[in-house]
Amino acid sequence: MAQNPIITDQFIADPSARVHKGRLFLYPSGDKVPEEGHVFFNQSAGFCMPGYHVFSLNGGSTWVNHGWILKEKDVPWGMKNVCAMWAPDCIEKNGKYYFYYPAKAKNDDKYRRIGVGIADNPEGPFKWEKNFIQGMFSIDPGILLDDDNQAYIFVKSGDGIKVAPLSDDMKSIKHELINVEGLPAGYKEGPFPIKIKNRYYLIFAHNLANNGYTIGYAISDKPMGPYLYYGNIMDMIGKDTNHASIVNYQGRWIFFYHNWALSGHTKLRSVCAEYMTINDDGTINKVVPTLRGIGAPMPGDTIQIDRYNAINGAMTTFVGGNEPAGWMVTEAENNSYVIFNDVNLADGSAKRIQARVACGQRGGIIEVRQNTPNGELIAKFDVKYTGGWNNWKTIENDIISNKKGMINLCVVFKGPHKVANLNWLLIKPHKTK
Repeated sequence: MAQNPIITDQFIADPSARVHKGRLFLYPSGDKVPEEGHVFFNQSAGFCMPGYHVFSLNGGSTWVNHGWILKEKDVPWGMKNVCAMWAPDCIEKNGKYYFYYPAKAKNDDKYRRIGVGIADNPEGPFKWEKNFIQGMFSIDPGILLDDDNQAYIFVKSGDGIKVAPLSDDMKSIKHELINVEGLPAGYKEGPFPIKIKNRYYLIFAHNLANNGYTIGYAISDKPMGPYLYYGNIMDMIGKDTNHASIVNYQGRWIFFYHNWALSGHTKLRSVCAEYMTINDDGTINKVVPTLRGIGAPMPGDTIQIDRYNAINGAMTTFVGGNEPAGWMVTEAENNSYVIFNDVNLADGSAKRIQARVACGQRGGIIEVRQNTPNGELIAKFDVKYTGGWNNWKTIENDIISNKKGMINLCVVFKGPHKVANLNWLLIKPHKTK
């Protein structure tokens, strides 16, 4: 979705973003509410993480769930029913895709081990190695593939970050893990390595007294370091963990991270994304979390108006009724408006537009305009009583002005009283014979 969080039908965290075959893929961990009888049931302290899905971006802003990559019960060497599947990563080398993940091993006193699976496609299916990689008891694998085709694995081990070169078959390490030198003091985890031009970047979660849980970064001229710490990309949000990755997709840098805005619970997290910029000197400008996120919705994509760029005279809250989890625009009275930037109308051939609305009284008018409340009228909806403020109906009307390319939408509410709750808009693709 063109919103933050980008996925709202399940809880995911620890996003590892990669571009494979020209398509943007996301490999997160997963959170769930522990079932009765689980070790973490009725406890607020523990994460319950049962396995991994993979997602990819389709079109302008729609994320496709390709389903399960791996469930805890299917780890060949893993302990069952402990929900211990933490942050993963997936890298391509020589046409094969290698998915690295941590899990708790059977009959093993170590905290976590690292396993690997191999596939011909970025979404799998993966064939899982029967044993974990020897010489590593750690979490949060992050993989760097250098220009010479040498791969390195970075992990969180102890309270710091360690690294080792991977063997040519990507199934073992060439020598024991060593500490990554030059990183700041304090607890560190979630390493994500990436090479940009001739610089090696290490993105990592960093918890330091009086600074909270931030996302920091360091730069080196060698893959294994030593690194030089440059500060934070993102300051602490909320009150608990964050974990990030960065990727260049279609010429723009994107920063992925997680929060818990959807659940309100720090152990049930959701992934978000923002555009970011890298300066000529290699430094990264600080990223500020937004509702709007990334992506340019196209005809056929749901436009989540409640993830706005600007709002006036209205507010947003969690959607009610039987709608999927998310937010809505509400308390919208006469002349209130919401602005949502960067909607791609493509060739302008779309003829119809839908709105998902709920109205508990006489209704009013919803106008869709370009840029401002007085901008060119694109479409108009006559909203009537739907049976209540949580009774939802999809209404549809003609597009009046067939604009082309990228525009900003301004949704204006008209009426002598509260007009309607609005969940989303959708521009219907034009069907040709």
